[in-house]
Amino acid sequence: MLIADAARSTGATPRALRWYEQYGLISPRRTVGGYRVYDSSDLRRVRHIRELLELGFTLEQLRDYSDLLDRDIPADFSAADSPRCRVALEQARRRLAEIDDRMARIAADRARLAARLGR
Repeated sequence: MLIADAARSTGATPRALRWYEQYGLISPRRTVGGYRVYDSSDLRRVRHIRELLELGFTLEQLRDYSDLLDRDIPADFSAADSPRCRVALEQARRRLAEIDDRMARIAADRARLAARLGR
């Protein structure tokens, strides 16, 4: 499957696929003419990458765990079954704490603004 079809299949953009390749997260084959060819394992990795990015992981973090991207993403991260999974779990916990902090600041800002609007 060529890049445009792979992008459509995964919900990514061709640019994102090239970016993931640059980061070493995927390694599509190349045709004699230099075109990228994606197979089902590449598409699966891209879906996992996108899911983890949506959860707040960074490309740098994913690069550290690129060998884990071929595994199914557990529904419950606390079931980490290896030391490397546990490190990723700790990163996820830190990310959750960052999101909680940001939500608390936004709620406080909202309350202050609502008070000024007489609500």
